[in-house]
Amino acid sequence: MAKSTKTKSSEKRSAKKHSSSRASGDAPKSGTKAREKDDDAKGSKRKLGLRGAAPWAARHAAKHAAEARARAAEPAPPGSARATIRVPEGADAIKAKIAELHNQTTKIRTLRKRMEKGFFDIGLVLAEIQEQQLYQAKGYGSFEAFLEREIDFGKQTSLKLVKLSKVFQREAALDHGMDRCMTALAALDGEAAPKAAPSTPGPMAALPLPLKPPMRAAGG
Repeated sequence: MAKSTKTKSSEKRSAKKHSSSRASGDAPKSGTKAREKDDDAKGSKRKLGLRGAAPWAARHAAKHAAEARARAAEPAPPGSARATIRVPEGADAIKAKIAELHNQTTKIRTLRKRMEKGFFDIGLVLAEIQEQQLYQAKGYGSFEAFLEREIDFGKQTSLKLVKLSKVFQREAALDHGMDRCMTALAALDGEAAPKAAPSTPGPMAALPLPLKPPMRAAGG
């Protein structure tokens, strides 16, 4: 009986060792397969890039981006589609000039409602537009062209108002009025002042007119 008991216990121990060895043998195999899967995944990432794209695609995209930047830096040929959407140099300065020109023309329209009191200030505003060359923001090549197209009372009157604001003082100009200041400017420029038309024709004006009708003698 003792021998049979020892034999059974030894068989159990050997069975346990065999099962443990099989388990330990299976574990390295499963770990190896997991590592192989990780290596395959890493290899696929290296082949396809970080985002699933091939390495040549990234180089191709970088090359195209560099070429696009180089084309954008070059001036666009006239008439091309890129020339119409290209932002001009100094765009912010042009926008500021357009806004300032709009403000000045609005002032002129407001002052023109009372021309007898606002003519001098209109000349000042026009002189400022001329000095700062604000008219160029709207594509005009000269100040005179701007006056002809944008100012209602025309080029000649506008130029005279500009000169008037530079020659006369404001208080004196307002005291004398616009017409007298314009006449004074014409005299300074050597222009002949317009002569007033006679109220009656020449031959009739030479005849004396009677002051009173003749009186009859009393009782005559």
